[in-house]
Amino acid sequence: MSAGITLILGGSRSGKSRRAEALAAASSLPVSYVATCDTSLMDGEMRARVDQHRGRRPADWRTIEDRFDLPKVLGEQRGRLLLVDCLTLWLAWQQMQQRAEDETLGELDAVLGAAPQHVPELILVSNELGMGIVPASSESRGFRDLCGRANQLAASRAARVELMIAGLPLVLKGGA
Repeated sequence: MSAGITLILGGSRSGKSRRAEALAAASSLPVSYVATCDTSLMDGEMRARVDQHRGRRPADWRTIEDRFDLPKVLGEQRGRLLLVDCLTLWLAWQQMQQRAEDETLGELDAVLGAAPQHVPELILVSNELGMGIVPASSESRGFRDLCGRANQLAASRAARVELMIAGLPLVLKGGA
């Protein structure tokens, strides 16, 4: 377990991105923000969400977009806090590439294992998808299950895990 890994979980519009951004800003470290949304696939509503996120970021933060090779990105950010927002969109991109689940989870595990050697802090934002209805299609159920396994993996390696509910953090692991 690394003292430098934090996982922020929550549902849609729970405040998880704002919480991650606040933690990053409070760190006094230089920040690299990995936005995992594939900008080539955005519709107007998603573009507005992305613009809102962009507008909140301080000018001195390095933003990395349209990069899904997290191990390589991690290696390029030595000495910087790395904020990945969000793990769920990264997983969706992996699924669209038809990568096998074990390959995707293996890559995530490698990033989590290597993070302490590359960055002083890693903050991961991820959606909690398992608290809603059971999806009707097998592909949707498979994605929900992949997200659940990825969240469990990240939580097992994180020193701190928070669940955001209505803009409030509930500390699940690593509270003082």
